Amino acid sequence: MGVFFVKISKLIALALAAALSVTYASSCAAGENPPQSQDGASVSATDDALETRMSAMEIAQDMGIGINLGNTFDAYYEDKQRTSSGAQIIGDNTPTNYETCWGSVQTTKEIIDAFKDAGFNTIRIPVYWGNMMEEDGTYTISEDYIARVAEVAQWVLDDEMYCVINMHHYDGHILTALEPDEALEVVDTLWTQIAEYFKDYPDKLVLEGFNESLGSTPSYILYTEDELFEYVNELNSTFVNAVRSTGSENADRMLIISGYNTNIDKTTDPRFTLPADTADDRLMVSVHYVDNAMYWSNQLGTQQWYDYSISQCELLKSAFSDKGIPVFIGECTSVKSYNSPDRIPSGAVYSDPLKMFKTEMDIITDYGFVPVVWDTANDWFNRSECRFNSAEDGDAVKDIAQKISDRSA
Repeated sequence: MGVFFVKISKLIALALAAALSVTYASSCAAGENPPQSQDGASVSATDDALETRMSAMEIAQDMGIGINLGNTFDAYYEDKQRTSSGAQIIGDNTPTNYETCWGSVQTTKEIIDAFKDAGFNTIRIPVYWGNMMEEDGTYTISEDYIARVAEVAQWVLDDEMYCVINMHHYDGHILTALEPDEALEVVDTLWTQIAEYFKDYPDKLVLEGFNESLGSTPSYILYTEDELFEYVNELNSTFVNAVRSTGSENADRMLIISGYNTNIDKTTDPRFTLPADTADDRLMVSVHYVDNAMYWSNQLGTQQWYDYSISQCELLKSAFSDKGIPVFIGECTSVKSYNSPDRIPSGAVYSDPLKMFKTEMDIITDYGFVPVVWDTANDWFNRSECRFNSAEDGDAVKDIAQKISDRSA
């Protein structure tokens, strides 16, 4: 395959301003939402936590425990015949149509406030950027869609939480549909647009390059493992360079580098390398599920599950934490994320799902990693009612948040 080269030809003169001002109905509390910020200049969230130039490891500790706004802005029309650059049109082709098409309620400020009150300090917003995209080959992100994402991001920042925005599912579409040279150009185009839009937002807005698809290619192209690692590394470099090139707050913004398939074994392989960066100490690495193999082998909660989780964390510690590079567990934990107590075998040491959740979170936080629980709609945290479905889960999250806070004090 050789070395991939990005053809640095910006396809779009970026002017994603003057987004629509749309009123969104509340799903769990009465009252109108505040006016939406249209660009970074109007953002008013304070950024005290980063004013003194915290190290990347200190920022990771400050991020506390997080939750995903899953199956929301990452949702798209699941049709194998979707168009080359985007997704099939849903309903009236408004942001709400996509935001709710996988069963989630419309996100409101009250939901975000409830996350804050529950003890979360980081909200990860996965985004499928192909929604509402014109089929003209330019990969121009919809102004309405990015404005709606920005509105929710602003609510997160107003609550003085960290907000992580990524490219979700759409990365897999691009990487499996396009050959590498073209895919690199599209990634550059997309991230330049996103970064330009958010470049004046405060430092607590964090950008994450991809989700779980790094390492994917069109099925008709066969590469060696070394070539795939090379491609993954170049994709991450393209993301970093695109963001940094937009300047302003992006020149020094914290960026999250997605691991190879966010798989811990592949991401800790020496062939996976972090990009060169013009900013100093402003990268962290993202992986998912320290217990993933145990989920698929129906061994959740066993001693083997515990030992495996520790061994995965040890790999991450040696490859990254010991070198001052923070680790972001962008999706965890299996027992809560997948609502899968049926994968806990009879006689398991940690047979109670709540006990298993607490144990896994203790493991992750003891290593100093950032834990971000994957959650969708009303599975764990009930967005319709702005509360946990189980009060015990709510107490556990509060305890974990306090533990992280005590360690960093």
